[in-house]
Amino acid sequence: MTKAKFLFSGTGLLSVAVSLLIAVGLISAFPSVRIDLTEDELFSLADGTRNIVSGLEEPIELIFFYSESATEDQPQIRSYGTRVQELLREIVIASNGNLSLRIVDPEPFSEEEDLATQYGVQPVPVTQGGPGIYFGLVAAQLDNDPALQVSETMPLIRPDQEQFLEYEFMKLVTRVANPDLQVIGLLTTLDIDGGFDPMTGQATQQWMITDFIRQLYELRRIATEAESIDDDVDILMIVHPEGLSEQTLYAIDQHVMRGGKTLVFLDPTADSMVSRSARGSMIPAGMRSDLPGLLEAWGVDYSPDKVLTDNTLALRVQMGQGSRPVAHIGMIGANRTALAEDDIITRRLENLNLSSAGALAPREGATTRFEPLIQSSSDAMLMDASLLEDVLDPSVLFDEFVSANERYTIAARISGVIATAFPDGRPVSASAESEATEDEAVADDAGSEIESSEEESTEIDPLQGHLAQTDGETNILIFADTDVLTDRLWVQVAQFLGQRIPQPYANNGDFVINALDNLSGGADLVSIRSRGRYSRPFERVVKMQREADDRLRTEEAALLERLAATEEQLAALNTGENGQPLGQLTPEIQAEIDRFNAELLDTRRSLRDVQFQLTADIEELGSNLKWFNTAAIPMLLTVLALFISLTRAQRRRAAALR
Repeated sequence: MTKAKFLFSGTGLLSVAVSLLIAVGLISAFPSVRIDLTEDELFSLADGTRNIVSGLEEPIELIFFYSESATEDQPQIRSYGTRVQELLREIVIASNGNLSLRIVDPEPFSEEEDLATQYGVQPVPVTQGGPGIYFGLVAAQLDNDPALQVSETMPLIRPDQEQFLEYEFMKLVTRVANPDLQVIGLLTTLDIDGGFDPMTGQATQQWMITDFIRQLYELRRIATEAESIDDDVDILMIVHPEGLSEQTLYAIDQHVMRGGKTLVFLDPTADSMVSRSARGSMIPAGMRSDLPGLLEAWGVDYSPDKVLTDNTLALRVQMGQGSRPVAHIGMIGANRTALAEDDIITRRLENLNLSSAGALAPREGATTRFEPLIQSSSDAMLMDASLLEDVLDPSVLFDEFVSANERYTIAARISGVIATAFPDGRPVSASAESEATEDEAVADDAGSEIESSEEESTEIDPLQGHLAQTDGETNILIFADTDVLTDRLWVQVAQFLGQRIPQPYANNGDFVINALDNLSGGADLVSIRSRGRYSRPFERVVKMQREADDRLRTEEAALLERLAATEEQLAALNTGENGQPLGQLTPEIQAEIDRFNAELLDTRRSLRDVQFQLTADIEELGSNLKWFNTAAIPMLLTVLALFISLTRAQRRRAAALR
């Protein structure tokens, strides 16, 4: 019996060992196979990431500088470092050999520390007086010649950007794979790139936003009467497209059809177009802009004669020197509540300042996706643009304001497959129509039908080279305000030794750069969204704490009201008929003091009871969860195992009876 039992045990151990070997072999043979059971798919890569890394033409090395030894006493940083390494390894596995990962621990006075300094990764002190910690990433091409090596550096991987790490890592890889500066085509009727002021007779400086763009991209002007957009223009930036011809609109349409990225700034009232004479009168010129036909094809509704006003997000402005600041519902300060929380473009932005903005909406029946980036509060309405064009006193706008109890979209991302707005091909230009009319008149006067037929045969085919729809997904970003780009709403410019020094006080410039960075990465990079949160709060406990805080505030408010009332009563009792204070406590005053002290003790006891009940409720909830995890789950598994065992026994008995 003992020998049989020993043989059975040996056989069982052997089977377990063989099973483990088979499991390890399968895992090693299929390293890219993953099963992600988390609710937010924290450990799953986006399809855009897989497309980017698997399509790299040249190998790229990822160098993760991480102070492993210096973080031994920092469990939170070590946990974060582990998650970053796991994400990097997942990306490397998905690259099919195009990416490699090297983890470097820069010890003080070592070659690894010199390498980190060479790439621009600097140590960051975590505690006062403590050692600095390296926590950065470098993406570099594997080139034997260091002088020709292309690299991009992320000096610090901050914990507050963990949701967007996948996007940031892919942006790093994309820039190394495509090191040439991308071309931004600027089509505008504004003096954003500098111009001439007819009122002063002097040249005007370019807006600071163009300085920011030129630091990262090649900025190229496109004429407002252009009939085509060059193929090498990566992103078309359209600012205040007022009065564009059909030929220019067609050029924009075909740029979108061939997959070109587009960033549009429209405006129902462009304040930057307003000039003030010496007497202070306002001279509007071309203040409204629109893209007729194109917006409809893109699935967007927009009214160029409506201005968004917002009572909650209204900025306080000073209309004159020495005047008191007043709320201007036509000027909006978009804070965190107005910005999309999970979009790459608006991440980590705090506030944007806008003026006389319009509103966008998804068009009914549109096949494109409409994703709001910036929205108003629900205490907003649309007003006629004419009411704001010549307003000198913002307070008069409140007379016309009636909240629509609706949130309006100021900026949006449009994505999907888009059909052309010109199904018949290139429209005939006005000059061509006039020439054709003159030629027909000449032909009619001469009575020559043969000449007329020959000219018709030489006409250009409007469908030649025409694209009917986009080849796959495309992205368009639309902003219903152009004043967001003006210096006066987001930056103060100081002069130092002939250089312009920007001092931003709003995130308008950051929004534009984020938008261009997002579009410059291609459709795959644009498709990468934020990842879920690794740390998730106990929502039930947070709700209980919030309810208890509300009760505490109510009790405290009642206590303070009774305190104020009692103090008034005591003061009245302690004052004589002549208004002078009494020299001694009367029995009435003493009785009132005793009553108040008793109420004060009761109220404080009530506050302690509320706090004690909150603690008891949380402990009870924790006990229930602990019981459920330690007892209920094993009991359920035991019942399930017994059920399976009984089912198998019944099947065996049924098979034996047969």
